[in-house]
This record gives sequence, C-alpha cells and structure tokens, in this order.
Amino acid sequence: MFNKVLIANRGEIAVRVIRACKEMGIKTVAIYSDVDKDSLHVQKADEAYCLGEVLSYMHIDKIIQIAKRTRCEAVHPGYGFLAEVPEFAQACEQNGVVFIGPDARVIRLMGNKVHARKAAIEASLPVIPGYNIDYMRLDDIEAIAEEVGFPLLVKAASGGGGKGINKVYTREKLREAIFDAREQAVTYFKDEVVYLEKYLEQTRHIEIQVLADNYGNVVSLGERDCSLQRRNQKLIEESPSPFLDEQLRQKIARSAVNLAWQIGYRGAGTMEFLVEPDGNYYFVEMNTRIQVEHPVTEMTTGIDIVKTQIMVAAGLPLPFTPKDIRPRGWAIECRINAERPDTFFPSPGHISEVTFPQGPWVRVDTFIYPGYDVKPFYDSLIAKLIVWAPNRQEAICRMKAALNEFNIEGIYTNLDFHRYVMDHPLFVHGAITTDCLPRLGYKPLKLSKGSKRIFISPV
Repeated sequence: MFNKVLIANRGEIAVRVIRACKEMGIKTVAIYSDVDKDSLHVQKADEAYCLGEVLSYMHIDKIIQIAKRTRCEAVHPGYGFLAEVPEFAQACEQNGVVFIGPDARVIRLMGNKVHARKAAIEASLPVIPGYNIDYMRLDDIEAIAEEVGFPLLVKAASGGGGKGINKVYTREKLREAIFDAREQAVTYFKDEVVYLEKYLEQTRHIEIQVLADNYGNVVSLGERDCSLQRRNQKLIEESPSPFLDEQLRQKIARSAVNLAWQIGYRGAGTMEFLVEPDGNYYFVEMNTRIQVEHPVTEMTTGIDIVKTQIMVAAGLPLPFTPKDIRPRGWAIECRINAERPDTFFPSPGHISEVTFPQGPWVRVDTFIYPGYDVKPFYDSLIAKLIVWAPNRQEAICRMKAALNEFNIEGIYTNLDFHRYVMDHPLFVHGAITTDCLPRLGYKPLKLSKGSKRIFISPV
C-alpha cells in the first residue's frame, strides 16, 4: 500500500479523498491556488503546497514536481481539472508516480465521445443515432441532420460537465449551433471536433458504477438515476432508479461491465445511458474517474469507492466479487450550490453561519465552514447532502427533514429549490425525466442570503 498520496484537486472531493487516505493510514499532500489557502482540504492534509494563480490546478509539471519532491507514490485526481486529461496520467507514469485511475490510453479513448461511441458499438452496445461531422462541408452536414431528424444535439467530442452541447430544433439554426459548439469546444477542451446526435425526449439518465482491477475482474455496483438536470448538469441523484425493473437493470449493467472489460478498464468508472419510456437504452459516454454522485452508491452497497480506487491502483485485486454486491435500501443526493435561486447564476461570497443536518443515515460531503469565502473562480458546488433509508418514500422524508435542518447564511443557495422538488408530485412519483425541469414550475418565494427556518411546536 502507498505511504503518501498527493490529491490533485480542491473542494469537497479533495476532503473526501483525504479522509479515505487517513482511514487507510496513508499520509496526504494537498495542493492549492493562491485564493484557496483557507480551504478545508489544505487544513485536513498532512502537507500542503501552493501552486500559484487561480488556474494552477491545471499545471501538470508543477503538480508532478511537488509529488516527486514530497515523495508521493501516487496521485489521486478527484473529478474535474486533470482527472480525465490523458497527458496527466501519462506524465505520472513517466515520472514513476502512480495515477489512481485508468491508464492514459483508456482515458484518451473514452474521453473522446466519437471514439467512445465506436468502442461501444464494437462491444455490441446500442448508441444514439449520430454522425461525426468534423471534416464535412456544411451543406453535407445539413443533409445528414435531416436524415438524423430534428431535434438533435451538436456535441463537443471531448466535452464534459454539460459544456459544448447545443440543442437544435430547425435546419435554420444548425450552422449557428455548430459554430457555437466548436467555439465552446476549443475554449473548454482545446479540441474543436463536434458531432451530431439525435435528441431523445422524455428520457431517463441512468448511469452504472463499475469497478475494475488489474486482473480482469469487473463488477457493477448498480445504477444511479440522474435525470433531474439543468443545462445538462445534474442536480439530484438517487439509487436505485424508480423507473427500471430488475430485468432492464441487469441488462444495462451487463452492457456496462462488458464495455469496461473490452477496453481493459482499471479503477472506478461510470457508464452513462439514456433510457426511453419504452425501455430502449443507449450508451452516451463514460466518465473515467470518480463521480460527484458516488456517495449514493456507497450508501446502498456499503462499499467505499475511493478506498477501492486506491487499493486497485496499488496493485491489489478487488476485495469482492459480483455475488458479494447486494445493494439495499434507497439513497438520494442533493447537490447544494452557491447560486441565486431566481437565475441559478453562481453566488460567491462570505458564509457567516452554517448548520449541517445530522441524524442516522445522513451524510454531508463539503468543504465549507462558518467564515469561509466561496470563490467566484470555480464550480458553484459547495456541498452534497446524502441520505439513506429502507425505501424511497422514507428516503424522501429523511431528505426533507435534512434539508430543513441545513442552513447557510451569507450567500444565496439552492436549498429551497431542493425542498420544493422533494414535495413535487413528479419527483414523489418517480416521474422525473431529463427535460422535465420547466414542468416543475419552481419560482423562489423570496430572495434572501440564507435559509434559516424557525419551527414552532403545537401546544
């Protein structure tokens, strides 16, 4: 097992990885930018080193130098930043540092959606109708778009995090959407390649968590339903899915495991699928890293995914077989963002007070604390609230109680949005689809930088 690991990330995932390492007796090294010197992951790690300016979390050379200077045997990339950059995994390997994740070849293969689609087809997985349009004339692209059928999506081949995706309803808007998607693709991913994909309406976003070791063992930890989204960004996740029956659940899981085995995957990864109302499902992409929503799977399986990542990277086999995986109960996760409830725009600022919910089977993954300044330079996610219960109805009740206990003063948050959703009939009856957010009809009753609630008990 490793003696020391560098965490190449920030925020709640950095704190999460540090905690896993401490439980395993592994020393930790944190890195941070100039504006992150007061972040919780810096305080929690055994050592911490400043990288420099705001975007320094993307500096591969600096991170490798710190890892070598501090004698770290491995680097955990978390999610975002360099987690799915093949050059980073390759640089780690070339410098004798273990990258806790798949090798650069697999990251490069599955990080490009066009190549990932091809790999899925070769593994006999169904994919959404679409075309790579990188080297085509615009007139030919328009003809192909008519063949695919509107509405459709223009997507960045190297995209992620909901960026580089444009929905198109008419031929007249196609060229504008292509130019815009290419501009986003270059800005965010340094790759202008985009492709067309049929837009499927009223679908479920289902993802399968897989774990694989160096010895050909691949297991599924079950599915997560991530259908409630805004601008292709997930807001609420749950496991299991209220939509899938056991037969369809097993079928999708087998597809995910088969693809992971075919590409020689290692570590934790997530296969994402869209499922139509009639049960037809299609592979969309693979995330070659830990997911933001991994806690719901940990709650239903009892398996620590981050610890397993580290064990596999250290060369150990998976400590369980498919027969050992017995998901039980129901887990729900709400992503708590620092954002205005009327516009959903980011809302950085000073947190004057925080009250975290407590109680049985309630988990909060976060990096904020009273007095912390939420930075305007990074993602607006500031906490994840996860609950578990024996069934979905009880899980919703537990989440409602936990949300009512959760209080953050000084900044705008989306806590009230989550409270609203937990009471909405569409969510209560498990009828959420990827395009249903407008139908929820959410409008904030008032704007206030805080969510303190006072309850008066009846006499």
